[in-house]
Amino acid sequence: MRQAELKRKTNETDIELSINLDGSGVSNIDTGCGFLNHMLTLFARHARFDLNVKCVGDTDVDYHHTVEDIAIVLGKAFAQALGDKKGIYRYGDIILPMDEALILCAIDISGRGESYYDLKIPAYKVGDFDTELTEEFLRAFARDAGITLHTKQLAGSNSHHIIEGAFKALARALNKAVAIDENYKNEVPSTKGVL
Repeated sequence: MRQAELKRKTNETDIELSINLDGSGVSNIDTGCGFLNHMLTLFARHARFDLNVKCVGDTDVDYHHTVEDIAIVLGKAFAQALGDKKGIYRYGDIILPMDEALILCAIDISGRGESYYDLKIPAYKVGDFDTELTEEFLRAFARDAGITLHTKQLAGSNSHHIIEGAFKALARALNKAVAIDENYKNEVPSTKGVL
């Protein structure tokens, strides 16, 4: 089973996280931020990753540290769970509709972590979640997971739908990329021999 469990404690956040890439989408999420709980729950479900997240953060300040630090830990756990990456498809992509929103997401589990972000979210907040934190989450996750991540909004006017579409698209693209290609199950999908 491709799984990992990590803990990270700083002066700003205290996080415990576990992930199973070969799960069924079961999750137990408690971040202290209702909207982030919702996004991570649907992320786990659509990726079919079992995911447990417990975070106590300095939410009296705002959700910035909580969101970024969870993304860091999730990225590190994802990379650890992947191991040597033998047999994975490596690439995943989707154009995902979420009502009027349409989100393109393409990823490469390349070992080179970078996020290329092109969402235009009209509202500053969804509930008490600062919508600019969507970019912070995707950047931190991509960097620490070692993936090249492209997230592009093709349509959309509802901020909730745009962000939810981005999380669902990321989940579906990751599900494809981590799947095992039986024709290459003992090979790393790179001419370099490593990712």
